Amino acid sequence: MTKALVKLQMKFNDLRSEKGATAVEYGLMVALIAVVIIVAVALLGTRLSTMFNNVAGSI
Repeated sequence: MTKALVKLQMKFNDLRSEKGATAVEYGLMVALIAVVIIVAVALLGTRLSTMFNNVAGSI
């Protein structure tokens, strides 16, 4: 009876493993951070380029 209970508990622990879920969550966070960086660079890049060109033109 005890051996069967131990085997059942081991199988339940294997099903409860969260290693895969954690890896997926980290992957989603990295993807979200990458999207935010790309959007920020795209929006600010043109403004900074225009500003530097104006400064260079006035010099």
